[in-house]
Amino acid sequence: MDFRQNPKDGSCDLNFSDEEIKIIIKHKKIHFDAMSLRHFGNCLIRMVAEWNMNFNEDIKNLSTNEKDVIKTHDNTSRK
Repeated sequence: MDFRQNPKDGSCDLNFSDEEIKIIIKHKKIHFDAMSLRHFGNCLIRMVAEWNMNFNEDIKNLSTNEKDVIKTHDNTSRK
């Protein structure tokens, strides 16, 4: 999987390879063994820190709590 952030507006695409898509379709999930999860978490923390530099000030200061209902651009809500 590959995260690509647009440095102009801060948006991001998460791209999957054809092989990754086949695995997701077959298993309906992504499984990380303990070591892979640790590496993924380390990479994710680094990416989040880098992404923050591309957000405008309003988004940089936005906080999200566990119980917040998040409206996406397609008007669906996610919890």
